[in-house]
This record gives sequence, C-alpha cells and structure tokens, in this order.
Amino acid sequence: MKKAIVAIGGGENGRLRSDGSRTAYETRPMDGEIISLTGKKNPHFLFLAHSQETPKSEEDYFQTMRSIYGGRFSCSCINLLKSDLSNSSKVKELIDWADIIYEGGGNTLDMIDLWKKTGFDQVLYQAWQDGKVLCGVSAGANCWFEGCSSDSLRIKYGPDQPLISMDCLGFLKGFFVPHCDEGDRYESAKELLKENGNIGFLLSNCSALEIVDDTYRIITSNAVNHGIEAYALKAYWRDDEYFEEPIEVSEEFRPLEELYSDLQYTKK
Repeated sequence: MKKAIVAIGGGENGRLRSDGSRTAYETRPMDGEIISLTGKKNPHFLFLAHSQETPKSEEDYFQTMRSIYGGRFSCSCINLLKSDLSNSSKVKELIDWADIIYEGGGNTLDMIDLWKKTGFDQVLYQAWQDGKVLCGVSAGANCWFEGCSSDSLRIKYGPDQPLISMDCLGFLKGFFVPHCDEGDRYESAKELLKENGNIGFLLSNCSALEIVDDTYRIITSNAVNHGIEAYALKAYWRDDEYFEEPIEVSEEFRPLEELYSDLQYTKK
C-alpha cells in the first residue's frame, strides 16, 4: 500500500474575495495529482480547516475546496470540523471514508497543538500508514514535516511578529518553508535552519513536493501572478557555512534518499 504526501508551498485556489471577484486558480496540477494518487475516478475528499481561527472561516474555506474537488473533479466532499475532534466515533467514520485528507492554510502552531491535545496526530499517522493521501497547502504542508517556518504569531498578533521555527508531526524528515518567495520568508529561513540544524525545503508559491513511499518529485504551476517562475530549494548549514541548491522539477520520480543526501543531521 502506497504512502503519499503532497505538500504545496502556496498558491491561490480560486477563492471568492470580499469584493465578489475570485483569485486565480493556481493549484490545478497539484489537485489533479492528489486525485490521481488515490487510483480512483471519484475519490472521497475529506477537508480539514483546523488551521483556521473561526467556525465561519472553516466553513468558507470548505466551500472553496468543495467547488474544486466536488465541482471540478466530481469528488464526494465532507468537512471535518475542529469541534468534531472530541467525537472519536465521527472522526473514525470520516477517516475510514476518506481517500484524500487535505489540510488548508492558516495558523500552524495552534493547529498542531490541537491535534496533539486531541490525539488526532496519531489518527493522521495511521491514515497515512493505511494509504490515505495526505496533503495540503502552507500550514497544511508544514504539518507533515519535523519542523517548519511559521507565520502563526503574525496571524494571531499582527504583522510585527517574527516568523518562528516550530515542531510539527514528523511524518517526513526536514524543515518546510512555504511561500519562500514572499517577504522575509527566504532570509529568515537561513537563520531558522542555522538554529535548528535541520535540512530545509524552501518552496515558492505554485510549487509542491510530492513524496510517494521512498520516491519524490517537484510539481509546479504557472506563478506569473507572483512575478516568479515556481521553484523549490534544498538548504542546510554545515560547519557554519550555508548551502543551497535547486530541487529539479521533473515528471519522473527520484529516490528519496537523494533529497537527504550530503547531510549529517545536527538537529538539537
């Protein structure tokens, strides 16, 4: 049984803006691949918006994702709410039903704390072992790795707060940095990696890291709205020197060991 995770560094999903217009739909290649990984024409899509701050934002996010996975791809779609996590029978029923488990963007810090307090982290781990496709964007990509760069304090307390290094679920090795083409995310990643000693995967908007069993590849989409060509970087510190190299975009899967090559972990 395959174990698959698709971690999307960022990108718009066609959400409805407050003025009634819609953003571009930039994650089409990633969404298509997520569905393909299930091996089913019309898989069951379970959405989590546990990184969102309010029940309304959970529901609004779900409606956007249902318009994609239900409307564009004809999946059956259900939303597992944060408030549902105390109902173990409902959680089990929906996890058993799901082929895809997708977490959206938002506050990674509070989301991970919620999952660990409720035991949902272990539920997700078992779902991954059982062959469910785990995936998500931004916070929903951060969560699968040992650690990440997070803007959770900015979300909660305002833009003057720093980006932080935080521990995540640890299903995958490494330190994930989403939206690395935005603001101070790239520069701050250097310092955060120096502090924690891990290997970093820096993904721009419109890029995703797909890991299936012991293989990986990078998926990208058109990032013209961000003024870049989508990319992914591997970065780490060794002997007080910073190393960085592009992760090649390829249709073919490559051995996962290559992604972690030339690094001796010094994680504190």
